[in-house]
Amino acid sequence: MRGLAIVCLAVVIGAGCDTPAAPPESNAAGFELDLPDGWKTASRTILPDNLLRDVSRLASDEFEGRLPGSNGDRLARRYLIDRLAEMGYEPFFDGGRWEQPLDIVGLSSAMPEQWIFHGPEGNSVSYAFADEYMGASGVQQPHVSITDAEVVFVGYGIQAPEEGWDDFKGVDLRGKVLLMLNDDPDWDPEIFAGERKLYYGRWTYKYESAARQGAAAAIIIHTTPSAGYPWQVVRSSWMGEQFELPAGEEPRNQLNAWLTEDASRRLVALSGHDLDALVESARSRDFRPVPLNITTSIEFSNEVRSTETANVAGILRGSDPALAEQAVVLSAHHDHFGIGEPDASGDVIYNGALDNGVAMSQALAVAGAFTRLPQRPRRSIVVLFPAAEEQGILGSRYFVHSGAIHPGLIAANINFELGNVWGRTRDVMVYGLGKSGLDEWLAVAARSQDRVITPEQDVRAGWFYRSDQISFARVGVPAIWFKSGVDFVGREPGWGEARYAEWIANDYHQPSDEVRDSWVLDGLAEDAQLAFMLAAAVATADNPPTWNPGDEFEDERQQALEDLGTRAGGPAIGEAGPASPLP
Repeated sequence: MRGLAIVCLAVVIGAGCDTPAAPPESNAAGFELDLPDGWKTASRTILPDNLLRDVSRLASDEFEGRLPGSNGDRLARRYLIDRLAEMGYEPFFDGGRWEQPLDIVGLSSAMPEQWIFHGPEGNSVSYAFADEYMGASGVQQPHVSITDAEVVFVGYGIQAPEEGWDDFKGVDLRGKVLLMLNDDPDWDPEIFAGERKLYYGRWTYKYESAARQGAAAAIIIHTTPSAGYPWQVVRSSWMGEQFELPAGEEPRNQLNAWLTEDASRRLVALSGHDLDALVESARSRDFRPVPLNITTSIEFSNEVRSTETANVAGILRGSDPALAEQAVVLSAHHDHFGIGEPDASGDVIYNGALDNGVAMSQALAVAGAFTRLPQRPRRSIVVLFPAAEEQGILGSRYFVHSGAIHPGLIAANINFELGNVWGRTRDVMVYGLGKSGLDEWLAVAARSQDRVITPEQDVRAGWFYRSDQISFARVGVPAIWFKSGVDFVGREPGWGEARYAEWIANDYHQPSDEVRDSWVLDGLAEDAQLAFMLAAAVATADNPPTWNPGDEFEDERQQALEDLGTRAGGPAIGEAGPASPLP
């Protein structure tokens, strides 16, 4: 999962974690889940050994790290199709197809070994590629050249009219190089949801925002607390070929880049400014862009190639004549980083066992449990394995706008991402807790396992916006991602946090993310059983969950349902309909 960390990295870097808020009161009115007959028996088919079988195959060297467009990618898709078919699922896409082809553009940028910046008095600083800066082309063309562009500090680089916030203030930034903070305002609970990071704080938003200003390039200042992961994750994630959807008419920077915190401090000092002082000045609605009197030039070539990957999806059609046209979508992305830089042991295959092999195994296990019910659920079950999530959540974004299914017909999305391979926990961590009624449904289901739901430990990391559930949410579909928390059964306090932090520091987006003999998958199985309960309840209920009143995606849901109402007699699920434009 590109740009993701699991928990606060206090164990790794000594930073403090936010104190998790208490989970909302649930079941106050005696709410109970409406579950189909036979659900308990079906749930018991979700077993650790079955999960291990699937992840061991999908994360094996045979699949070569599942890079989009690679042979390993095709092998993984074939494996997923075969598993769905043997369970009794039908191809989801129009024309009886299991796959939805996805054209992508691969960009391999030959970045210079050194990137030089010139100060106002003839002085300069130079930064080494990979160790101090990372960059990738923002345009799909063979050559990029930026000459004597001025560097401007633009604070958070945010324009949010609903918050009365504009970091640009109408300043002409065309052709400039914008230096930006990797965060959003988090010090006041009355603005930008307080400490919870919103999409405004995501690196993807930063580059989009700079491009709308006509910038030549955007540089994000990396800090481990603001990103939620160390520099090595940026380095491994941005090394080698990068993938995008084919370019449209949207504005683009010529270069998208990162600088380490130390490099950023030295760059700002070159201009006579202090980075801490600039950051403090950005903590105000009155902030205006600060020209640094620094210029830079950079030139590099791109190898540009078009290739194809695909989303994979199967459907188990519902039994209710009225509700079968609605679907519960289970999702787990199938891609990872393929073959890349060797680690210290010489291993070059980025197997992606936790990210996202275990999640695919959970989705398959839940899919199989639905086929063990004595009667199919009322709503249809769609099992989707999106492509190219690591490259910017491309596959699920394409899916929700493709017309394959109208968003108004999707009752809910339950996304699987990463997983727990260290044993059972007493808690269930919900990323973005408090956004929809799915939380209450999950809390009721978790009580049957003697577990409680909790929010993510570091709400500043903006987890909800970092995997495929965000694609569904942005078109109005109530969506959720949850997994085991950190309160492990039989372990002392802090043990779980230490395991996750150790994995982030050593294995995240690294060749060492492999299946290990030390794994204990009973917690992974318990999470999958919980997901099955939640999905079965949504598939059975007369009325599915909704976004909580006032949530940022509530209006999108209403618009989707209203639009669906105007399309009576339109395409059913699995039939090609009019595609929505990609945002």
